[in-house]
Amino acid sequence: MNIIEYADRDMLAIDVANQLAGDLKTHLLHHDSASFAVAGGTTPAPIFDDLCAADIDWKRVRLMATDERWVPSDSERSNARMIRERLLVNRAAAAQFVPFHIPARAPEDVLAEIESQLQPDLPLSVILLGMGEDMHTASLFPGVAGLAQALAPDAPVLAVMRPDSQPEPRVSLTARVLDAAIAKHLVIYGNAKREALERAKSLPPEEAPIQAVLSEMTVHWAP
Repeated sequence: MNIIEYADRDMLAIDVANQLAGDLKTHLLHHDSASFAVAGGTTPAPIFDDLCAADIDWKRVRLMATDERWVPSDSERSNARMIRERLLVNRAAAAQFVPFHIPARAPEDVLAEIESQLQPDLPLSVILLGMGEDMHTASLFPGVAGLAQALAPDAPVLAVMRPDSQPEPRVSLTARVLDAAIAKHLVIYGNAKREALERAKSLPPEEAPIQAVLSEMTVHWAP
């Protein structure tokens, strides 16, 4: 794990966007396509505002969320909506987006269908993760039912998580898929998350799920 510190969040957004673009370009030099999984929520949005204009052969990029809330794609809580509004614009509009939410069906009913779409994209080329103060990443929350299976070395590609702290089920890439990505980036803001990350390094993944994906991770931190 390598930690890069920035003076402020604006500088972080610009630099991380440049690094992600560089990783994608490098991968595309040697492969026909690149797979790119990104966090939802508010943390990555400013990064996307810069990344979407990068001069990349975006039509060869397969884009997905690291996890998705089981809500309609037009919901304010939908990661897909945020990704479409902030990243799938400008030059990046040419990228192919792989949604995890399929309307009018239970999440368990669609996992095999979505996994079949993702298999050609594995291992993931580049990922951008976030982390909560509880040390969760994607939708791998401490204490959630099914976490042990989602952390297992033989886990499937996707898992359904139902955290008590959240109002809806979630579909998440599992730890083995996230950890196997070729280029891995984690963005965190503030002292509380920096301290949580330090704690996570000495805890088992069952208590600190982020710990399961920290090998060869580049961590970007700003106050």
